[in-house]
Amino acid sequence: MYFLKSLILLLAIVFFAVPQVESSQVRSQLVQESTLEQIMRRGVMRVGMSTFVPWAMQNKDGRFIGFEIDVATRLARDMGVQVEFIPTKWSGIIPALLTGKFDIIIGGMGIKPDRNLKVNFSTPYDYTGMSIVAHREKAKGYTSLDDFNKPGVTVAARLGTTAAAAAENFLPQASLRLFDDEAQAIQELLNGRVHAVIASAPLPAFQSLLHPERLFLPFDDTFTQEPIGFAVRKGDFDTINFLDNWIRFVQAEGWLEKKKKYWFETRDWEDQIR
Repeated sequence: MYFLKSLILLLAIVFFAVPQVESSQVRSQLVQESTLEQIMRRGVMRVGMSTFVPWAMQNKDGRFIGFEIDVATRLARDMGVQVEFIPTKWSGIIPALLTGKFDIIIGGMGIKPDRNLKVNFSTPYDYTGMSIVAHREKAKGYTSLDDFNKPGVTVAARLGTTAAAAAENFLPQASLRLFDDEAQAIQELLNGRVHAVIASAPLPAFQSLLHPERLFLPFDDTFTQEPIGFAVRKGDFDTINFLDNWIRFVQAEGWLEKKKKYWFETRDWEDQIR
């Protein structure tokens, strides 16, 4: 009887201990495989981004500057690692992340359900909205979104962006032309081949100030609002946890607000790119 009780006790210990050991091993493996751990071991955070004013731009010396550049640089510094920027076409930026071309997307990416099916997003660190800049002659007298939502009107936007989605959603009757970057879309607008360009604020306002003789803002306010987050590969909860708490820290510190004001509400940086 004593032997039987001892055997039962031993089996119970083994039965309950094995899952705990396996669970501990799984947790350890997840930590080791996390993007955060890989960045720390490598000593470099590889950032996927795409250029658009004033989020990320190249200055006269070819160095990247902008709101997102400051954010990524501060994040890397707080992690104690270097930062490497990897410019990528916006239409292919999520596939590039998923194939491991870089560790994280820091590029003004709006948090959308369809994107969230493919990547994990951090808590929002910024909010933006869509705005319109229009051609003075082609869009003369246009003062509302409804004025652009009609046959015969052509608008332009960047391929794969929420601006393109907003154009399809809010201007279904207008024709939509898509380009790989905003610079191409703006050039089409300046040449008078489209009525307007839809893009994240404040780019439309900046363009109207740069080309007041040809471009104007039909209305001042944005017509959408969207949260902006960091994107990493799915299943990486340690990295998301770190990013969320980093965002809370720099928001509480007032650093994010200060950077947003500098890049979006002033033109003090303009002489660096012109």
